[in-house]
Parts: sequence; structure tokens; C-alpha cells
Amino acid sequence: MEMQVGLPVRDQFRRRLKVLYIQPGTSSFAGIERVVDAVCTMLADRFSDDFEVDVLYTSVHKNRPTEARGYNVIDRVAHGRMDLMRIFRNVIKSKDYSLVVVPQIEPTVICMAACIGLNRRFAVHLHGNPKREADHLKAKILFLLMRYYFLSRVSHVFGTSPRQLESFKEMFNSRIPQVWVPNPVRAFDLSETTSSAEVTGVVTFVNVGRFAFQKGQDILLQAFSQLVKIRPNVRLRIVGYGAGESNLRSEISRLGLDGSVSIEHHPTSPQPALATSDVYVSTSRWEGWSLAICEALRFGLPVISTDCEFGPSDILVDPRLGRLVPASGNAALVETMAYYCDNLSTEKSHSDFRKTFIDRYSPERVVEIHAQALRSAARAFA
Repeated sequence: MEMQVGLPVRDQFRRRLKVLYIQPGTSSFAGIERVVDAVCTMLADRFSDDFEVDVLYTSVHKNRPTEARGYNVIDRVAHGRMDLMRIFRNVIKSKDYSLVVVPQIEPTVICMAACIGLNRRFAVHLHGNPKREADHLKAKILFLLMRYYFLSRVSHVFGTSPRQLESFKEMFNSRIPQVWVPNPVRAFDLSETTSSAEVTGVVTFVNVGRFAFQKGQDILLQAFSQLVKIRPNVRLRIVGYGAGESNLRSEISRLGLDGSVSIEHHPTSPQPALATSDVYVSTSRWEGWSLAICEALRFGLPVISTDCEFGPSDILVDPRLGRLVPASGNAALVETMAYYCDNLSTEKSHSDFRKTFIDRYSPERVVEIHAQALRSAARAFA
């Protein structure tokens, strides 16, 4: 083998860590899927000398980017659970991976079960709320398998929130090393932001997320129906996608909000809505983190959020960023929304503070944390 002149011998023989990330077998390319894609893209761009990054896709995702990625894409569409396990085993066996990173607890158990007998190291990457995820029989069984069999074989647990990691540790009585790996918050073009209140005199609230029970858009609609009675010059934009859309539309009509609430779809970026709104509102019943809150802060918007587990209270650590209200919403939510209607000019003075604050989660900063977490988790194979 030809030696490279000028490089220390130890660097010439240093082996790149082979890392495999598993994408969720979902249909929409949204929260977790975008995080995995962003992290792996950054690792491939910034740390190509240290890591060889593969990403396994086992389903067809709507809105998945078509541009070439810096990481290696492995497409193996699974048709059923047994086929999924076969794909996991074949792909993981095909290369001497230093680490396999799997999102969430249930997929990790399935993946590790498929790979029994293979000498591979796994990391669980938490994105949601473990307490909320074990709410049906299959999940309960898989959680038990994790606790009593697979957890001792896990190298590291990665989490999107410090409180989330503490909850996992308590729930599983875990002594596995844990690392907080913040989600990267993408940059946007902020040159064309327009306050709807300044242009029309109408204060526009905005919410971005899946149309699902977890995200609590029903809580938001109930509160907004009370707000319009005391602050008529308000508007609400609900941005997202999901099976719950028809129920949301029915609830909007039932509450008589057709003239002041709109449902919008911006599948690749929430920028059109965030750039032309005044206040962001999150009424989730639970979160793992909240990229949506972080992206709203990117635009300098003040944030109102329910104080749910786990992310919002980890993000809104200064009143200039926003305010937390009880998880149920109710009167406190209405009161806080009214406060921002009445004090919007004052709150806009903190816009630059919010933008500067969220820079700590910029991709170029977060990738360093992810890289170090991978090195720690794969140390035995380095």
C-alpha cells in the first residue's frame, strides 16, 4: 500500500468509523426524518475523514429531498415486520459498522433482535417521550424486552432533551451512558419577514406541526375561540399535515372560526408562515424537544408554549424568548395570548435576542456534539 507523504503514520492507518443511521419506517419526511438527514449530512460534510456515514431507508417518504446527499443512502423498502428484520440484519451484517444509531425505543428493540449474534454496537436515539410511547400492548412488550434484555447491550443513549434523558434513566433504571445531542435548527432567509400586525393591524398567531393528538391543536382552537371574544383583531394559522386534518376543520367550523383560522400546508419549509406572523403558539401535550419552537425563534417570534414534557421548558429559559403555560392550556393560555396582543411592540424589541439565542443550535455548532457522541459510543471499535 502506498504511503501518503507528509501525514503521521498513526493518521495514515487510522480507520474511519463506519456509522449506520436508521430512518423511521414512516411515510412522511418530517421531524425525526429531517433531523437524521440533517445530522448525517453535516457529519459527511464536516467529518468525512472521521466517519463513513450510511443511512438506511426502509419506507417511501413523502417530500424526501431528491438532491444527492453527502452520506451513503441505502434504500430497502420493507414489506412487513419479518421483511424489515431481514433487511436490518442483512444491511448491518454487510459492513463492519462501528455503531448503529436507531431512533426511538421500539425500532431499536426490533433492530437489535434482528441482529442477535452479530458483533455490532447500538445507540438508542430518543426523539419523543418514552412514558407516552408505551401506551399499547406491542409497545409494552418491546419496552420490557429493552429493559430486561437489550438495554445492557446498548452502548449509549442519545437524547434531544436533558429532561427526556433523565426520564429514560428513571423509567428503565438505566446506567447506560447518556448524551444530550441537540437537534440542529436550520437557517432561513430572514430578509423578507413582515409583521402582519404592522401591515394590517391584525395580530397573527401561528402553529406548526403534525395534525395529531400529541400536538394539541384542539387545545389551541378552544383557547383561540375565547381570545377572539376579547381581542377581535386576531388571526390563527395552523400549518402542517396529518390524518387529523378533517377533525380540525370540523372543529374550526363548530367553533365558528372559519373567518379567523386557516389551515396551511408548507411541506418543505414553514418559512412562508413564520415570516409573516407575529406570535408562535405551541400547545403540545408532550414533546421530545421542539424544532418548531426553535424555528419560530429563528424568525425572532415570541413563543407561547404549554409546559409539557420535555422540550419547551428546556428551550424557553428566558422570558424574552417566550412564556410557558400549564399543559392543559385553558384560561392561562388565553390570558397569555391576550398579553402578546397588547404588548407586541415591546416584545418585538427582543427579536434579535431570540435569533442570537437560537444560534447555539445552529448545524455547524451542533454537529460537533454529535460527532463527539458517536466517537464515545463507538470507542471500543475505534
